[in-house]
Amino acid sequence: MAFSEGTSGEGGQYNGRITLLVVLSCMVAATGGLIFGYDLGVSGGVTSMDPFLRKFFPDVYRKMKEDTKISNYCKFNSQLLTLFTSSLYLSGLISSFFASAVTRTFGRKASMLVAGVAVLIGSALGGAASNLYMLVFGRIFLGIGLGFGNQSIPVYISEMALPKHRGAMSFIFDSGVGIGVLIANVINFFTEKIDGGWGWRISLSTAAVPASILTAGAILLPDTPNSLIQNNNDQEKAKRVLRRIRGTNDVHTEFDDLIKASSISKAVKDPFRKIMQRKYRPQLVMAAVIPFFAQMTGINVITFYAPVLFRTIGQRESASLLSAVVIRCFNVGCTLISMFVVDKHGRRVLFMLGGIQMLATQITIGGFMTALLGDHGALSKASAYVVLVLICIYISGFGLSWGPLGWLVPSEIYPLEIRSAGQSITVAVSFFFCFLIGQTFLAMLCHMKAGIFFFFGAWVAVMTTFVYFLLPETKNIPMEKVEQLWKEHWFWRRFVGDQVDDNSYKLDK
Repeated sequence: MAFSEGTSGEGGQYNGRITLLVVLSCMVAATGGLIFGYDLGVSGGVTSMDPFLRKFFPDVYRKMKEDTKISNYCKFNSQLLTLFTSSLYLSGLISSFFASAVTRTFGRKASMLVAGVAVLIGSALGGAASNLYMLVFGRIFLGIGLGFGNQSIPVYISEMALPKHRGAMSFIFDSGVGIGVLIANVINFFTEKIDGGWGWRISLSTAAVPASILTAGAILLPDTPNSLIQNNNDQEKAKRVLRRIRGTNDVHTEFDDLIKASSISKAVKDPFRKIMQRKYRPQLVMAAVIPFFAQMTGINVITFYAPVLFRTIGQRESASLLSAVVIRCFNVGCTLISMFVVDKHGRRVLFMLGGIQMLATQITIGGFMTALLGDHGALSKASAYVVLVLICIYISGFGLSWGPLGWLVPSEIYPLEIRSAGQSITVAVSFFFCFLIGQTFLAMLCHMKAGIFFFFGAWVAVMTTFVYFLLPETKNIPMEKVEQLWKEHWFWRRFVGDQVDDNSYKLDK
């Protein structure tokens, strides 16, 4: 399928080029992704550190060190320990709905500012924690920051970028997530070696660094033209910003499309009720299903608990943290590769390739651990390295596909009138299943053992099939024109109708 020429410039594209302001804005905004990744990665690392466990989770520490009869798969099964990890995602889920109202009413920058300040508070509480309550409250503030940041930042980046560069620009956010997890693992590796057992405090407080950058950026950088028109009705300022970020004065076509989209958006008083209408059924389904599937890849099993997982198969504390670092290097590398090919080859191809790669490796890992790792003892050194290589292959598949695309695709499919509501649903579903998996994974690992990999592998098969049949290709299509895809899709057109507007793009059959 391809788009024929329409009203948005030659080849269906708006005028403009990549400007320094766009790159700078997207990179600063993407520090929100770095914060998200850092908080994902740091929790699994500190919960594998002996001093941290002794101070806050002494029962887990005693069970790991003294109970020789307990199954390898059950050493870390503690609801308090999982509460530390998953409290962040519960608060993120709740705050994402408040973020929708702030983003829609006050603009994308306002939500980004709230995100930065909340993470600064959470980092301070975590680094200074003297008891479990202080530790969990710090995680709750971090969750508020992530709820506001993940709701507004992908939309901010998508609105700043030209359609033909939107995929690559949006990947900056997911690259930030991957780099954040990698930095967390590297910092955990070194802080674990600090004499005195206080290195975990550095790990928990370092998120303040990218949070400071995000806070400053939210104050200094311009808001998107979409946001300026929608919230302030300042069309002249919006046009000036649009000219600056496009690097050309010839922005009339794009500006007219933004005005039309804004007029439709302003007529909508309740975007959450609006998105429930039948004609928005494709966007509603994708808002919920894509983040659900992204979590059910099993990636957060690796991200939260990679160090714990490697200690389960018998590695020492430092070796398990180093293994987590190696894994994240593969993820970041593959995400960067994906960034350069997504706008050339499209979203669907990457979904297919990544899905097949993840499915094959999860089945292999599950079979390998079932055969070689029982309830007691450990894998041999050679076998542990085989598992490490297989997980690297798995996570490279995720880095090519569901990692970046799980954020990119939802951020580019919503028309302006439901954009804040749609992104809030996406973030809320993501956080809900982060919380659910974070709270239940250690118990699932204890009861399902190596079968946990077959469980997530089955879900990868389901989501790959879903994408093949039900997700249309969105590469190079302006956000305000994506609605036409649903009208001509073999399944979704029964909900949105197949009437084609004369001034819209038309799909070549």
